[in-house]
Amino acid sequence: MFKPTRTILKKLRHLSFQGQKPWRYSSNVTVTSARERALRYEVGQQIHGFTIKEVTAVPDLCLTAIKLSHDNTGAQYLHVARDDSNNLFSVQFRTTPMDNTGVPHILEHTVLCGSQKYPCRDPFFKMLNRSLSTFMNAFTASDYTMYPFSTQNSKDFRNLLSVYLDAVFFPCLRELDFWQEGWRLENENPTDSTTPLVFKGVVFNEMKGAFSDSERLYAQHLQNKLYPDHTYSVVSGGEPLAIPDLSWEQLKRFHATHYHPSNARFFTYGDLPLEQHLEQIQQEALSKFERMEPDTSVPPQLHWDTPKEDHVTCGPDTLAPDPAKQNTLCVSYLLGDITDTFEAFTLSLLSSLMISGPNSPFYKALIEPKLGTDFSSVVGYDASTKEASFSIGLQGMAEKDIENVKHIISQTIDDIIANGFEEERIEALLHKLEIQMKHQSTSFGLSLASYIASCWNHDGDPVELMQISDSVAQFRRCLKDNPLYLQEKVREYFKDNTHKLTLSMSPDEAFYENQAKAEQEKLQQKIQALSDTDRKDIYEKGIQLLSAQSTPQDASCLPALKVSDIEPTVAATPVETGTTGGVPVQYCEQPTNGMVYFRAMCSLNTLPEDLKEYIPLFCNVLTKLGCGELDYRQQSQQIELKTGGMSISPQVIPDAADLDMYEQGILLSSSCLERNLPDMFHLWSDLFNSPHFDDEERLRVLVMMAAQELSNGISYSGHMYAMTRAGRTLTPSGDLQETFGGMDQVKFMKRIAEMSDLSPVLRKLPRIKRYLLSRENMRCAVNATPQKISDASVEVEKFISSIPTRKKDREPVRPYIVERLLDPSAAPGTAASRKLVIEPHFKPYQLKTYFQLPFPVNFVSECVRTAPYSDPDYASLCILGRMMTAKFLHGEIREKGGAYGGGARMGRGGLFSFYSYRDPNSVQTLSAFRSGAEWAKAGTFSQQDIDEAKLSVFSAVDSPVAPSDKGMNLFLNGISDEQKQNHREQLFAVTHESLTGVASRYLGVGQRTRGVAILGPDNETIKKDPSWVVK
Repeated sequence: MFKPTRTILKKLRHLSFQGQKPWRYSSNVTVTSARERALRYEVGQQIHGFTIKEVTAVPDLCLTAIKLSHDNTGAQYLHVARDDSNNLFSVQFRTTPMDNTGVPHILEHTVLCGSQKYPCRDPFFKMLNRSLSTFMNAFTASDYTMYPFSTQNSKDFRNLLSVYLDAVFFPCLRELDFWQEGWRLENENPTDSTTPLVFKGVVFNEMKGAFSDSERLYAQHLQNKLYPDHTYSVVSGGEPLAIPDLSWEQLKRFHATHYHPSNARFFTYGDLPLEQHLEQIQQEALSKFERMEPDTSVPPQLHWDTPKEDHVTCGPDTLAPDPAKQNTLCVSYLLGDITDTFEAFTLSLLSSLMISGPNSPFYKALIEPKLGTDFSSVVGYDASTKEASFSIGLQGMAEKDIENVKHIISQTIDDIIANGFEEERIEALLHKLEIQMKHQSTSFGLSLASYIASCWNHDGDPVELMQISDSVAQFRRCLKDNPLYLQEKVREYFKDNTHKLTLSMSPDEAFYENQAKAEQEKLQQKIQALSDTDRKDIYEKGIQLLSAQSTPQDASCLPALKVSDIEPTVAATPVETGTTGGVPVQYCEQPTNGMVYFRAMCSLNTLPEDLKEYIPLFCNVLTKLGCGELDYRQQSQQIELKTGGMSISPQVIPDAADLDMYEQGILLSSSCLERNLPDMFHLWSDLFNSPHFDDEERLRVLVMMAAQELSNGISYSGHMYAMTRAGRTLTPSGDLQETFGGMDQVKFMKRIAEMSDLSPVLRKLPRIKRYLLSRENMRCAVNATPQKISDASVEVEKFISSIPTRKKDREPVRPYIVERLLDPSAAPGTAASRKLVIEPHFKPYQLKTYFQLPFPVNFVSECVRTAPYSDPDYASLCILGRMMTAKFLHGEIREKGGAYGGGARMGRGGLFSFYSYRDPNSVQTLSAFRSGAEWAKAGTFSQQDIDEAKLSVFSAVDSPVAPSDKGMNLFLNGISDEQKQNHREQLFAVTHESLTGVASRYLGVGQRTRGVAILGPDNETIKKDPSWVVK
């Protein structure tokens, strides 16, 4: 997976970002906790060929860090002991390419295609179904390649470690795998030598897709031009037209020089013992190597004497809020070396003060005058290169404003030097850091590995990077000793810095056409150099590759867990439910580390239909327009000073037992440090009682940013948009999902952004507020430590009593409303309930929609209406989706078809979805979906295949849950521990017979109503077919 240059790493502020996989609080936090045991190690101690260099307690992050080095090869090792059962391993290599062929990226794909000990094809993808991993992936950054995995099972950890070590150090690197993953010339139809030769390959198509995203394209150009002297001047992921210049020999050579223990950094995290990791790594890999001197270091970029300007082009954005405003301008500055930890910390904070939120100087100077739709895609401090950079600019601008924006940027820097920053803003930023250190995230190990990767890659000190409190204390001392400390940094790094690049980007109508033409020219150049023997050779190799892809693989060499290794029962989450002022409140006692988490769900049942499509906009702006005595700037400041953020999002929650029933609402979420509980609820109280809806200019800024963000997200999340659209006509909840989060919402926000007068929109917001923000249609939830629950309940009570009661009840808009107990196991009359909409007359119908977009790749989806969560068929379809993906669709769509990804999955709303991602094919992929259904009906899969699919499904079902999220399944979805256990038993009970049964009943042609959607380039076949609706 290629990580885009600038967004590569989660910066300091994202250290505890909520990953996809949740985190479990360990039960063994006793005197012999993992972090305390680790403190017993001594510097100089030798263990399994390693020597301990440093042992450091980091109380801020509740961990102990141990640095080691390998005696024989010099490999660096960092172990982080923490009482977290979600253990992580990562190995990273410094990979510094000097051309655009994408060699580190193609190598990252190819090493995962088989190794000496595990020679079967694609052990990496096969292990996804033989393990209970909570994360498995690999990343190519600008200057390193990283291979991380995490799991909560110690046997699984050893299995995965064995596969990962063998993959990176002893890969097969077969020529066939290089062709499949990198690039190849092949007949369009590999079995017909008369069809034209074309370029194929997974990375080739992935990068074509990546380069169709203007934001990523811009970020890539900016980095290449700001650092023109060495590895950062090339595209590590591969420039599509340069990828065909890479040879198999060059790939093998790059592996030999870069994938060596002397160029490696090993990282382990969690509560498993360090010794067993070291013993396995020494035995299975490092004992087989001698030390070498890797020539991979990155020299400092030579500083320019004078600033530079440059210009690039991109494809036009058909969904841009204003077609005449599609220019981007950004000014980037080269800063200091990222291995200077404190200077990097200071510059990261300085960047946030300059650009974050409506109180920052650049927001006031660039965003509020509405010269552009949003900051440029690259903005702020970036430490993903050896020397950091800072960028500031705008996207969605008119060409005539470019000179003005340049002037505003330099003027704003002068203003900052003259005026500095308010003390309250600095405090708000440091408060944000405190919250992020306390928040328990589920993927903390992965976040930490990413956070330290760049600095450690260039021999910086990863442990120093974790000691955030020390940096905060030093920062406070610097400010105290010198009140002009930050202004002097601004002068040094921005005002007086001559290594400055101003890069503009404008749309070119012929951009995609020129790209296609350039690809054709490259193709012709390759073809013209071929002899008849070469052509015959290409055809034979194509047949050989197809044969290898079609041959069933013996994966028995790979280690695997058994279904009996899965926990048979669900761990119970005790909650207490009470009522305050008529509002149901759920309390869940959790080890939240001094944080309190609050949620409220407000029903949409009484909202008139004409206001529905405005709900996402209402959610987006409600916390950003001001409330009570606070204008929007003061509100933003108070939210940052007193909370970990306040957010609102639309919710469509399908019922667990009926496909035509769902709950609709908005979810309010916030968190705070325990000491700020009253302040957080005071802010919510002001939002409920006196939100501001009177500033049209402020609303315009927020609308433009929201529309731009939606438009930018399509090339990255096209498969999600395709799945949402494909499901819209199949269930009532699917239809509402499309309204709130599909292409309908993208188009709606584009229309709003194009309106010259927003007052009609502004007038709708208080109407929506009156229907939604009331006690009568609300329920609340609080997660906090046992000691704080009673304090929290007092504040919740005050908050609820501050909301006036309605004089008369509003009638629901839909006639059919069903009341369901939130906890189905509770006695009637004692528990909270949810009011669900049921549409008994809903008739699903088939619809095929094609969105023509200026991308060189497709996103394809087909959805089928199947069964609800509580139905045993749902469990069978979950297993079938995983098995079909692993055993059939992966081979057809990715290996043979060349798409970056594809598969099938069962959704909570009862829709079974097929999908592909960054796919060179469209209609052919729909045929692959059909073939997948036929394969499933034929039942040619084994018990081993079924067991592997069960492991894969359970790794998701049992992914750990953060203390902040415990009890949420019950609160939001009405799914109790008892129902979860029932679903678990249904998953265990899935058999060969039940799988072929659901495949025949639901996926057979003509069996069920299905929807299809494709987002992609101009397609004549589809346009000529009257069964498609073309958008």
